[in-house]
Amino acid sequence: MSERELTYEVRHRQQQKRATATILVALLMLFFAFWYAFSYYRASGGDETNVGASACRPFDPKVAVPANTTVNVYNASNKNGLAARTATQLKQRGFAIGKIANDPLKRSVKVVEVRHGPAGKDRAALLTPLGGKGTAQVADKRKDATVDLVLGVGFTDLGKTPTPTGKPMCASPTTSPTSNAG
Repeated sequence: MSERELTYEVRHRQQQKRATATILVALLMLFFAFWYAFSYYRASGGDETNVGASACRPFDPKVAVPANTTVNVYNASNKNGLAARTATQLKQRGFAIGKIANDPLKRSVKVVEVRHGPAGKDRAALLTPLGGKGTAQVADKRKDATVDLVLGVGFTDLGKTPTPTGKPMCASPTTSPTSNAG
């Protein structure tokens, strides 16, 4: 072998070693990039084991929540505008508002009466804590699930909304975040 062939062969082997080393480094970098991406994906909740875990319980239209509770607000006191002001506060807390008027039964109410039929008993339970101390639930024979909040002479303002226990209910699949913009 001539010296020229030997030099060519040595250079060729060195180039092969460099190419092999470069490919190995590139593969190692790709491995770590995919490992980092997979770790990030798992930490963000994309792992299959986290699919069943949810921040809310499934939507159930039969469960009483403010959004599916229609409240008629009646004033049984001599304070002008009490029913309208209270209805506005209830609407801000997510309740659907029905009628706003003076008490159609013209009863004497000390603090608050929450009137409801059998279908509205669970919805009345949502309103009772808002009336404060002295609030009474009064069952009647209405067929629908509406609830009457009757404000008496001792009523001043709505109480605090009770803090729910457990997971909140997921939003209705038929409503979208943009539908509440109006």
